[in-house]
Amino acid sequence: AEGLAQLPYLVFRRGRWRQQPIKVQQEIEEVLQYPVFVKPVNLGSSVGITKVHEPSELKEGMDEAANYDAKILVEADAADCREVECAVLGNEDPQASVLGEIVPGNEFYDYSAKYVDDNSELIIPAALSERTTEHVRHMALDAFRAVDAAGMSRVDFFVAADESEVYVNEINTIPGFTPISMYPKLWQASGLEYGELIDRLIQLALERRDDRRQNRSSL
Repeated sequence: AEGLAQLPYLVFRRGRWRQQPIKVQQEIEEVLQYPVFVKPVNLGSSVGITKVHEPSELKEGMDEAANYDAKILVEADAADCREVECAVLGNEDPQASVLGEIVPGNEFYDYSAKYVDDNSELIIPAALSERTTEHVRHMALDAFRAVDAAGMSRVDFFVAADESEVYVNEINTIPGFTPISMYPKLWQASGLEYGELIDRLIQLALERRDDRRQNRSSL
């Protein structure tokens, strides 16, 4: 709705998939080409996500996503794209961090690549042109405002290898926040240490609380 570029995708209700699997598969294949990614709409850490390479794998991927959510997202493959992330901090006047790039150790950045195999690489700052970097940072702020986010979010992107295209992958409104997670790492690279970041988030939460109290009192 905000005009932010995304990859082509379709969304299906779990009940419809279970009742009309052949029809759903036909609809997918009319719009998208394999490989596709099948995801539960509401989750995190790549849980329930499958890369479907050919028609024979679709049922397994759809069933896996359906185990976790009533809505299933089927999305085009971001072929020849890099995975880039931006941390956003603020309420009414958010700020964007430097960018980071993830180089997955597995076929894609799945749960095992994130938490088990320890074979992925995080590059901060991402090696992008200044023009693309600023474009991604502006898109991150636009995505943050589009969903009326507050406090913190991490916005993930697909960037074409030649930097000709940038797509919003997703916005994480509760991103990982351990000392080794991407969100605090991006802010540390931007000059805001972990403890200072926590202090700032507390201040933002109090500001948000006060704004809501003021709005209620004015009704």
